[in-house]
Amino acid sequence: MEYRTFGKTNFKISEVSLGTWQLGGKWGTPFDEKDAHDTLSEAYDRGVNFFDTADGYQGGKSEQAVGEFVKSHPDVHFTTKIGRKEEPLSAEHFNPDHLTRYVDDSLKNMGVDALDCVLLHCPPMSVYYMPETFFTLDQLKKAGKIKHYGVSVERVEEAIKAMSYGISAVEIIFNMFRLRPAELFFDLAKKNNIGILARVPLASGLLTGKYTADTKFAPEDHRTTNRNGQLFDKGETFSGVDYLTGVKAANELKERLGTDNLAALALRYILMYDAVSAVIPGASNPTQIERNTTAADLPALTDEQMAIVKDVYDKYIKNPVEYLW
Repeated sequence: MEYRTFGKTNFKISEVSLGTWQLGGKWGTPFDEKDAHDTLSEAYDRGVNFFDTADGYQGGKSEQAVGEFVKSHPDVHFTTKIGRKEEPLSAEHFNPDHLTRYVDDSLKNMGVDALDCVLLHCPPMSVYYMPETFFTLDQLKKAGKIKHYGVSVERVEEAIKAMSYGISAVEIIFNMFRLRPAELFFDLAKKNNIGILARVPLASGLLTGKYTADTKFAPEDHRTTNRNGQLFDKGETFSGVDYLTGVKAANELKERLGTDNLAALALRYILMYDAVSAVIPGASNPTQIERNTTAADLPALTDEQMAIVKDVYDKYIKNPVEYLW
């Protein structure tokens, strides 16, 4: 495992880290505390020292599990995201009163004295024009409740606007099916010393290359319920790619890249960009950790392989995905 500096935080974090949306169970299934602990332990044993969670994941149980682990492993860092645990999502959830309450709730839930890094959890665009939101985070930082703050975003423009404030980090969707962040935003982030977490790195599993036209997902799984943005931003599900188009594109990537392990190669692709601090694939159980962390051991992609990814993207994905996010 290699480690990269996480922007202004100066945390040295594993380039393959762990997202915990699925921690302790697959989407829509009950939380399993043992699975959660075993997954975190397996990740740590394989060199992962950074976890990304949120106050709304599994009704707060993800935060609790990460908090317990961090207390017994002080070399581990984390982000937690706030602002989406109460529905429906609105700009009001990011006002000073709500933010202060959410931070206090997360401190209590995780059982820590200060939060390493708090990210606003995909706020509406109007929030970026509410300076009082970010000034509140500045005050919470001065009070010692949070060490750093940033944003988790849907769109590149939101990430760029957020850099008007004192952010340390941006979490953004970036993968073989979502290339636009690498064009302008990555350069701006490097110039401003902003850490980048690449989320949804496998496009909700499409980039494992294991799905077919006949693959079925659980009724409560967002890959069943949110394909057209019924519950939240469509870009969260399959990176906004039409499912059958994504299956076709993934199969072509496997064939042209000559791999049966597209998932690891897809993660390694993201690490080709030095602006990225870490990629944060999820895992619902310990066995999936090995799949993720082996990406760090793969050789760099060749120029030819990078060109193949771009060609498949241009052929299948760019229109309309690039113009929407």
